Amino acid sequence: MNNRRDFIKETLLGGLALGTFGLPSYGSNRIYEVAQKKQPIPKRKGKSVMGLKCEPLPVVRIAVIGLGRGNSAVYRLARIEGAEIVALDDLVPARLAAAQKNLKDAGRPEAVAYSKEDDWKKICERDDIDLIYNATPWDLHVPIAVYAMKHGKHVAIEVPAAMTVEDCWALVDTAEETQRHCMMLENCCYDFFELTTLNMVRQGVFGDIFHGECAYIHDLRNQLDRSDNYHNTWRVDHYTRHTGNPYPTHGLGPIAHTMNINRGDRFDYLTSMSSNEYGLTLYAENKYGKDSPEAKANYKLGDMNCTIVRTVNGRTILIEHNVMSPCPYDRLHKLFGTKGYAVKYPEQRIALDPKAHEFLSEDEFKAITKKYEHPLSKYIGEQAKKVGGHGGMDYIMDWRLIYCLRNGLPLDQDVYDAATWSSIVDLSEKSVLNRSNSVDVPDFTRGEWQKAKPWPIIDMEKVLF
Repeated sequence: MNNRRDFIKETLLGGLALGTFGLPSYGSNRIYEVAQKKQPIPKRKGKSVMGLKCEPLPVVRIAVIGLGRGNSAVYRLARIEGAEIVALDDLVPARLAAAQKNLKDAGRPEAVAYSKEDDWKKICERDDIDLIYNATPWDLHVPIAVYAMKHGKHVAIEVPAAMTVEDCWALVDTAEETQRHCMMLENCCYDFFELTTLNMVRQGVFGDIFHGECAYIHDLRNQLDRSDNYHNTWRVDHYTRHTGNPYPTHGLGPIAHTMNINRGDRFDYLTSMSSNEYGLTLYAENKYGKDSPEAKANYKLGDMNCTIVRTVNGRTILIEHNVMSPCPYDRLHKLFGTKGYAVKYPEQRIALDPKAHEFLSEDEFKAITKKYEHPLSKYIGEQAKKVGGHGGMDYIMDWRLIYCLRNGLPLDQDVYDAATWSSIVDLSEKSVLNRSNSVDVPDFTRGEWQKAKPWPIIDMEKVLF
């Protein structure tokens, strides 16, 4: 699909605020108005699920489908009050056995086991399950989620929630038709520094956030080891068919929350560019030989993808993806505000006016991050660290999901977030294949973002006690 803009008309707007919806005006900004044919927004079939509240569930009865990644979820969920694992599903018997052992070790009863290819349909049709925890490969995320919601189940989906814009709309439309929760399991939104900086943003410490940088940079060249059927086969197969950014949400989710995306602002358009592919081919040649199938494969995914998103209110976000070169893990997590700056990698650091030309000292950093520690991590953080899951953020995510379902509360991440953040997968590829021309990001909220309020920073201790 060619979304190339027809023409650019430069308009001088003097002192118009960089963000009519919250960002201040400094001098005269040159704003470029771009005329193009906007992609039509499908007509809503149900009603908005922005701020959706559903019936409280004293006990959340769960089915975990896909135990390659989902087995660690079984371990965590079995240690959360009010969560009951009813069913498990995986094609590999050893994974089912490991999950059952996790339940036994936690003092939980054995779950009903399923192991055939389409058994997930039988699970979704059961009347004793409230939540489908979908940790399957990418191509099964949407079929299972849609089927589950149509059978009255809430859904939690691993990342990304969908791989095409069409499938993003399928999630949104089904959630609105069925009035069921559909949450993408973006655990990085619940990491400790990300929660702290979110609280600091909400309290105005950084002023107005106008730019963010995020990434998924992770040396995963060993995905070529086809003996591991969990993530290697289907992920690497995707690399032979697609370019762009196939895994944008880990870094993007926390940045989007700080910018109130879908709740006061939204993504407008993006442009994306990829380097050539070098890393996997070189790795395969060195490990398997130049004549091996791995070395001769035609990998379309570039080693580095850089995508830049502009929001309606004039903010910008840089998203990087690189899983093919020898470099340390990095999600970037950089926040640029009118009063300060925060960065997470390679170490957590903060700079604030009036001495923003240098970072806070170690003592100053400890003091300010303690002052603004997010109430959620303050309440459940120590327990999360004990249970684990990427340092505890996975447990915080699962605990919060179960807490909201048990109390009939809106989820921190809704289907509009799942669709918006995941749409970068498809849209970045379209831009790359069209010489990095800009591509519109659909408004999955259908206008609701203009009146939706940002998620509040809830003090858990005041709520619970």
